[in-house]
Amino acid sequence: MKLDYSSLKDQSQLTLTDFSCGPAINLLSRKGLYKILWAKDKDATIIVDGYRLQIKKNQVAFCTPLNIVEMGKDAGLTAVIFNREFYCIRDHDAEVSCQGFLFFGSSLPPIITLCEKEVASFEAMFLILREEFETKDHIQGEMLRSILKRLLIKATRLIKIENSEEDMPKPQYDMVRQYHLLVEQNFREKHQVADYAEMLFKSPKTLSNLFKKSGDKSPLKIINERIILEAKRLLFYSDKTAEEIGYEVGFSEPAHFSKFFKNQVGSPPATFKKEFKASL
Repeated sequence: MKLDYSSLKDQSQLTLTDFSCGPAINLLSRKGLYKILWAKDKDATIIVDGYRLQIKKNQVAFCTPLNIVEMGKDAGLTAVIFNREFYCIRDHDAEVSCQGFLFFGSSLPPIITLCEKEVASFEAMFLILREEFETKDHIQGEMLRSILKRLLIKATRLIKIENSEEDMPKPQYDMVRQYHLLVEQNFREKHQVADYAEMLFKSPKTLSNLFKKSGDKSPLKIINERIILEAKRLLFYSDKTAEEIGYEVGFSEPAHFSKFFKNQVGSPPATFKKEFKASL
């Protein structure tokens, strides 16, 4: 199953698929696509940025255009795939508030777990989405967008509950989201919590206390994990040397990058890459 909507006017694209055909699998190699992956019928194992990720039955994962996703036709996932032109997560953040939580808020794709009631809700939304693909008229795109927006709002509410952030005052909630987004935008140049605290007009201690209260990772751990994710992605999917990768993620001295990588991962970049290839 692969149902497509596209507009030549604005280059927007939305696809509903179960990856049971080659063209659907090929979407994973295209750049610029957000992917909402639902293990609707069974557990699924996929590769994200070189690592195996298990999505259990009735779990939903959210991948950004930066995540490199690989899977087979029998993965058993139902997915909604869309590009920025169809729905810009950043420009529409005031509508759904998912940026920094569903997308660009973690080094790994966030996963939510659906209870029986929520499964029924998602099934209804996916059914409506599927039916809308059959209606070809001038408002089809807007109808599909409204369904996608509803899906994102529902998922954002669920991830807030799972992360114990539903009762957090809105200013603090927004501060946590903004920190994640700033790290995503600046991790190559800024490696210290103080850098982000200054941009948020807060002290590093205030940020640390806020993240501790929210149950999130520490501010420094979020920075370090984002740097390591990018370094691993470049090690796995590019021909760049460890020295070149170090420069790309903001280290002026190769030795400093190698030490940082080893402290975070347990082995130097070259050794890690060799061990990873041997495990495939």
